[in-house]
Amino acid sequence: MEKKFVSVVLYLHNQENNIKNFFDSSYKTIKENFENVELICVDDGCSDNTIPTVKEYFSESFPNDNISVLKMGSYQGLEASMNAGRDYSIGDFVFEFDTPQIDYSNDIIMKAFESVNNKTDIAIVAPSGNSSLTSSLYYGIFNMFSRNRNKICSDTFRLISRRAINRIKSISDFVPYRKALYANCGLKCETIKYKPDKKIHIKREKATYERFNLAFDSFVYFTDFLERLSTGISAFFLLFTIVSLIYAFWDHFTNGSIIEGWTSTICFMSFGFFGIFVLLTIILKYLSVIVNLIFRRQKYIVESVEKIGGSV
Repeated sequence: MEKKFVSVVLYLHNQENNIKNFFDSSYKTIKENFENVELICVDDGCSDNTIPTVKEYFSESFPNDNISVLKMGSYQGLEASMNAGRDYSIGDFVFEFDTPQIDYSNDIIMKAFESVNNKTDIAIVAPSGNSSLTSSLYYGIFNMFSRNRNKICSDTFRLISRRAINRIKSISDFVPYRKALYANCGLKCETIKYKPDKKIHIKREKATYERFNLAFDSFVYFTDFLERLSTGISAFFLLFTIVSLIYAFWDHFTNGSIIEGWTSTICFMSFGFFGIFVLLTIILKYLSVIVNLIFRRQKYIVESVEKIGGSV
């Protein structure tokens, strides 16, 4: 058995039908391979029997395990809740499970550990095959404009070393989008692919509005997409202005068929739009600086921490 201390952070929001399978499969595999394990269940506003099921399961099956239930002050979403769970963890390595739903074989868990233990600091476990159209479009645009060589994708869970956690904490107290910051922290990251069980459809916890806000924030934090977009539009209107002037001079010295005032109107409008988007580019640059200044603020509230069972 591995002697490294491992933390397992599990996000829970109304998952009473899936958690027993997770404990019997993924958690049991980790327990069988590591001497020291802690489990942190992050209760993000569960309104069903998820937490009572957790307590009943461990009181009967693993009464001496090191289990903590981290209760959030209110529903705060996946990213904030997992930030809290990761910050509470003390392991040399931290597994992050965004959902207890499983569509992978247990051997992938130790493959992730072998990667982080030997050659990388972050292992991303992701399903192979085609993702949804919106996910493919989002990740494609994000990776195209990302400031780092590491690429992100739709993943299932991840394993990060304590060195990676310390690096991330030195960058910011709060991680608005974990997978993006992991890819941009400067440490080596490996993506491990697996063939998912097609009979199991994993339902992601994030709501539509949460996904949209997260996507927009990530573009601002980790890419120069908006700056490039603004610069591109500015260049387009500048080019349109130049073409309009050239056409006006050409027509004036040929047949003079342009309606009076058309040239000046079009050139004025084109140059005006060019100036607007130049200003927008400058504003976006200043906003990125402001974002970096407030990046370090902590943004989650924990109501309580309840220990279940004994210490390992």
